[in-house]
Amino acid sequence: MAPVILRARRALKRALARAPALALFAAGITFADSSLETTVKAVDLCKFAPFVDWPPGAIGPPHTPVVLCIVGNDPFGSVLDRAVARQQVGDHPILVRRMTVAPPNPPCQIMFLGGSPTQPIADALRLEQNAPVLTVTDGSNPAGVIDFVVDQGRVRFRIDEAAAAAHGLMIRAQLLNLATSVTPRPRAH
Repeated sequence: MAPVILRARRALKRALARAPALALFAAGITFADSSLETTVKAVDLCKFAPFVDWPPGAIGPPHTPVVLCIVGNDPFGSVLDRAVARQQVGDHPILVRRMTVAPPNPPCQIMFLGGSPTQPIADALRLEQNAPVLTVTDGSNPAGVIDFVVDQGRVRFRIDEAAAAAHGLMIRAQLLNLATSVTPRPRAH
């Protein structure tokens, strides 16, 4: 692996150890290599959870894991496993599960939809549209609640608050402020 990539990863790891929210600012790194882009997406994916409020009962009692499911194509591999190692959301460890298709009533709080020949992303999104799950996609149309985009060589993300509301989720302002665009939540009457 190129020394510049190793140095960038080490710098990112040191920054994350000092302040977990800094993972979201890693989006400012310009990518010369797709493996660094994948690393930043993997780190951001496990750092979204502290900025999301789930409905009561969606996350189990203390010390039960927050489950991050990778559905379909997995662009992360062991990079994600290393990113979530020893990570917690409050007193909940993060557990990664990989599945070929999205099931109804998924056993996850966060679901990255990679798409597959047997279940396109649009089908998985329809299946999960009312589940209390933070759906994340990567440049997809249709997109999940959070959709990664690469803009001028930098990983960014868009947030669909209306989709979050349909899932019973509330995205905190700290995360909304970092998004390149936000589809607003429907106004209460």
